[in-house]
Amino acid sequence: MRGLDGGADDGRHDGDGGIDSGDGPGGDDRYGTGRRRRRRTAKAASITAAAGLVAVGLSMAACSTGGTGSRDEGAAGPRETAAAAPTPDPSAGDGQRYAAERVDPIALLKADPKIGERLKTDLKPCVADAYPVDASYGNLTNAPSPDVVVNVMTCGDAVGIGTYVYRKQSDRYENVFMAEDAAVYGTIDRGELIVTKQVYAKGDPVAYPSGEDVITYRWSGSRFTQHDWVHNDYSRAVGDGGPDGGTVDEPAPSEPPAN
Repeated sequence: MRGLDGGADDGRHDGDGGIDSGDGPGGDDRYGTGRRRRRRTAKAASITAAAGLVAVGLSMAACSTGGTGSRDEGAAGPRETAAAAPTPDPSAGDGQRYAAERVDPIALLKADPKIGERLKTDLKPCVADAYPVDASYGNLTNAPSPDVVVNVMTCGDAVGIGTYVYRKQSDRYENVFMAEDAAVYGTIDRGELIVTKQVYAKGDPVAYPSGEDVITYRWSGSRFTQHDWVHNDYSRAVGDGGPDGGTVDEPAPSEPPAN
């Protein structure tokens, strides 16, 4: 009688068609000895499954926060780097962001009740419809819309004759600063209004001022207040020293402008 595991009998059963029969080319008794090895299919499957679980566990451990994961195998490829790079948030940032809004500076000047009629009358195009007017946009007053700095110049020498700052209030722009002086020009620098005034001594040509005043203004509540003042004297020892190569009288030191 055959044993349950095929190991109790002597294995000599010619033509036995039992489930564990190893006779013939497909059985375990390759050399006709009558001895059959125990089938290890179930045991091998269990070992393979255990090895798979161990591999999965190691992979999960490598991908955890305590390991470096696939990065241990070398540098990431270009596509991996691009996929891992964070997408910048257009709404993020420390500074206030503004839409690209543009206005007509000529219309602002001509509709401004604070500007005298003489300047409005003299404000004409230099060539065709090109006016001698510069416009800059930026954050000066922390308004919801960009502030506008408008500089008016002469056509021939491009010398500034007026600087104006407009702040949007509701649906219109209001003049919150103006400086109507000879050779004046205003710019925006990191949230501050910088006004430069050329200083001329007696006999100075327009192209050769003797110095300049640089005044820094900051928005305070509802108006601009002076924050800093710097005066620079230009050297006469460099260049031509004037249009005819001669010397020009140095100007008297200017007084700091009143706040």
